[in-house]
Amino acid sequence: MKPTLRQMEYLVAIAETGTFSEAAKQTFVSQPSLSAQIKDMEAHLDVSLLERGRHGALLTPIGEEVVARVRIVLRQVEELKVLVRESGGTLAGRLKLGVLPTVGPYLLPQVTRELHAAYPELRLFVREERTLDLQDHLTDGRFDLILSTPEDHPVDCKRFDIVRENIYICVAPDDPLAESREDIALEDLKGREFLTLGYGHKFATVVKDLALQASATTSGEYEGTSLDALRQMAAMGGSIAVLPSLYAISEAKKDPQLIVRRILHPKAQRQIGLVWRNSSPLAEKYEKIGQVMRRVAEAIMS
Repeated sequence: MKPTLRQMEYLVAIAETGTFSEAAKQTFVSQPSLSAQIKDMEAHLDVSLLERGRHGALLTPIGEEVVARVRIVLRQVEELKVLVRESGGTLAGRLKLGVLPTVGPYLLPQVTRELHAAYPELRLFVREERTLDLQDHLTDGRFDLILSTPEDHPVDCKRFDIVRENIYICVAPDDPLAESREDIALEDLKGREFLTLGYGHKFATVVKDLALQASATTSGEYEGTSLDALRQMAAMGGSIAVLPSLYAISEAKKDPQLIVRRILHPKAQRQIGLVWRNSSPLAEKYEKIGQVMRRVAEAIMS
């Protein structure tokens, strides 16, 4: 018997969790059954896909190659299912969406509500990841589409622009920059210290570019793990949190202890878009999702 789709799903689950027990929970099957299915798959292929040990299961070199190809097969099968379900013109089935942590929490709550109301048969599974990981997992099929900055992804991907975000500063109320709430020129930030996110977050590059343009610096002592962390550090005084507008409008402006001002400069912007593989047959469906996201983003920005 050839390897079945179910066996392929079990193998990918083991690759993602690192253990048979967690993979069994993830795929809703007993551990002995999962283990037997994997052994059957290895017997058919006549290779050892996994290195089994007391602390879990590791992929062998050939196992890593097999998993990479299995992901493609499973992705294509899922796309086929969605395509068939949606032959009537509606959105249905399961889609896996990867999102930037600097975008998802501030846009998706309203988006998911509107999508559910419009397409009750659609199931959207969301995971936050850094820009670098989003691209890798879009390529290998872990994501069907991603919400990210399109310029950071290959030209062979398709895109649907959602919103162009402005960039804001956030300072404590006793900061000299808090005397006004009007837009601020980049040159007015000369010599100040910007707080930024850690490695792997593309927004950190945006902040560093702005600091260079303003003759400012970025903090060498602190790199935040989230926009909330940057905002809290700014509340301590001294440094400036640099924030994208979806966050600044939906979160930071609600904080009475902070002053938020938009940076008035051509570089103080970033484009957010929905990105998917050029080979996907579901472009029209993804654009429907993108249209909902665009409406919600425009409402927030207005």
